[in-house]
Amino acid sequence: MQVNKHIQVTMDKIQHFPVLCWKTSKKVGAEDPRRIIHSLKVGLSLTLVSLLYLIEPLFKRLGSNATWAVMTVVVVLEFTAGATLCKGLNRGLGTLLAGSLAFFIEGVANRSGRVFRACFIGAAVFLIGAAATYMRFFPKIKKNYDYGVVIFLLTFNLITVSSYRVDNVLKIAHDRLYTIAIGCGVCLLMSLLIFPNWSGEELHNSTVLKLEGLAKSIEGCVNEYFFDTEIDENKESCSGDQIYKGYKAVLDSKSIDESLALQASWEPRHSSHCYRIPWQQYVKLGGVLRHFGYTVVALHGCLQTEIQTPRSVRILFKDPCTRVAREVSKALIELANSIRNRRHCSPEILSDHLHEALQDLNKAIKSQPRLFLGSNRNKASNMLALAAAEAGQKRCRSGGSLSSVKTDSSALMEWKTKRASEQSREAERKVLRPQLSKIAITSLEFSEALPFAAFASLLVETVAKLDNVIDEVEELGRIACFKEFINGDDHEEQHITVKCEKPNINVSQNQLSSVGGAE
Repeated sequence: MQVNKHIQVTMDKIQHFPVLCWKTSKKVGAEDPRRIIHSLKVGLSLTLVSLLYLIEPLFKRLGSNATWAVMTVVVVLEFTAGATLCKGLNRGLGTLLAGSLAFFIEGVANRSGRVFRACFIGAAVFLIGAAATYMRFFPKIKKNYDYGVVIFLLTFNLITVSSYRVDNVLKIAHDRLYTIAIGCGVCLLMSLLIFPNWSGEELHNSTVLKLEGLAKSIEGCVNEYFFDTEIDENKESCSGDQIYKGYKAVLDSKSIDESLALQASWEPRHSSHCYRIPWQQYVKLGGVLRHFGYTVVALHGCLQTEIQTPRSVRILFKDPCTRVAREVSKALIELANSIRNRRHCSPEILSDHLHEALQDLNKAIKSQPRLFLGSNRNKASNMLALAAAEAGQKRCRSGGSLSSVKTDSSALMEWKTKRASEQSREAERKVLRPQLSKIAITSLEFSEALPFAAFASLLVETVAKLDNVIDEVEELGRIACFKEFINGDDHEEQHITVKCEKPNINVSQNQLSSVGGAE
């Protein structure tokens, strides 16, 4: 019966496999249509280099070495032009240097006897292999030329060791170099001239999307924190997923940003925006955004804490918190638009509305001192709850300390009964321990307002860290030669000479100290 069930499940999976493959393929293509174009480019490149095998005159000239062109296309052709240039130039340079050095070693070895020739080749392989491998640990070489050093080692050893047994190894190396050059040429042609995908543009667009994602996450956190309790659970889960996706892309971007910046440094200038685009500044901006994202993660965590501030208390601070979140999101969207359009940000990116919202939040917190400082109204009941919990723990400890003298049979029965009771008490204690902890926490006089104080403090912290993000975006615009901000309402399009001078809002001192004091 069980076997038939497994067979039925397997048959169902086989039947649904084509449909699943189609849905997955459609989804992947819809997410990024460039993937379809890249797949077609790889197929066309493989077809072109296969002609070295299919056309008779070319095959007679190159022979089986034509397979190296196919291998080169498979290995070198990447999704972006920068990655293809990096791997292609590394492979070509590594092959050229290895071939030149191998020819030199072969020329020196041929002038000696066969025994000395074997010893000389072995020593050369050892020294070159050890030196090249050690050079791979150099930071600059490991970052830019690691793949080229690997190809250098592979090609050098193949040519040098083969020359001891094969007489026409120089001709084989010559043909192999030709086929690798043909493969690299096809890859560069496809990457640079036919629907190119630039790593620099990918890094530029991903930075814009990260700023927009953080803006949506902050506004979503505040909206969900003050949401109506009658909202459907499905809508709440969808909102939580959108918040998570907004900052997840920022937190996971470190390795992607560094890789794209490295690949972009290999790309030729393909636009007139700047003579030399500072890709490392994008990486630095990504680091600042990750620190900003950590605060958003903590803000999102306030929505999922075990102890929540009652809605009747939260509603008192809904308006100023919503306004602060809206202004922070608006500033992040403005920064995203400035990077997208390659222009400096607006001089009014931090408007007076944000300052007014912070002041209103500060006044709202100060107007409710009893929520944060506590009262003596529930002091007796809190002390009774703690005393009852402590008495229960003492009874558990004193119950296992009693002993008496029994006969052997009665002692054995008592031991079994005692062991069973201890196991049951241990199980109850594991369940009771978190309950006692929760009772102790909820009995604090200001526990109802404490979660909101943490939420408000983190919200103000996002405003404080917003200054760092603005500074990095301005630095990026200065180095990358962004155009000056143009007032959209001014039809004469007069250039503004002031570059994003931010109003002085002492958020990190005044506002944080007020919320911190409330806690």
